[in-house]
Amino acid sequence: MTWDELEESCKNCTKCELHKTRTTCVFGCGSRTAKLMFVGEAPGEKEDLSGIPFVGVAGKMFDKFLFAVGIDREEVYIANMLKCRPPNNRDPSVEEQDMCIEYLREQVRLIKPKLIVCLGRISAMRLIKPDFKITSEHGQWIEKGGFKMCAVYHPSLLLRDARKKEDMLIDMKNVKAKLDAEEKNASV
Repeated sequence: MTWDELEESCKNCTKCELHKTRTTCVFGCGSRTAKLMFVGEAPGEKEDLSGIPFVGVAGKMFDKFLFAVGIDREEVYIANMLKCRPPNNRDPSVEEQDMCIEYLREQVRLIKPKLIVCLGRISAMRLIKPDFKITSEHGQWIEKGGFKMCAVYHPSLLLRDARKKEDMLIDMKNVKAKLDAEEKNASV
């Protein structure tokens, strides 16, 4: 499947009930040749309106961490497991995840990132392991399916609990170090 075919299929998706309430499909953004991919859970209100992931208040928080560690948002790829906003920003159901996960899998197949970073526990529970504990396992790298993966706190959590910002900064520095190592290995 090509990028255009995948995006068109996603925009026209009616597999679950969320298509009835979406303003727009939030497909993903960034470099389609990125070595680093961030995956959140689902779009929020601002994302639903703009069609771009992580542009609301939590997205602005995420941008600050990217900037702080020297990661250019345009050089990574950012997506969500779900491409449509759940009502009232509720957690996506397992059934909704099941209906939408193939779009994310196809994005990963097309991009072929070296590193995948889950933003928050919900994407970590789906992509890393079902019993993932974000408070105790954030920032820990694993290899799965040929990818190096970890999870960091979701930026919206940092808006509610500022005490987690220090851990997030440490984790994001670790992500940057892994990215730099991947880029160095690629140039050797």
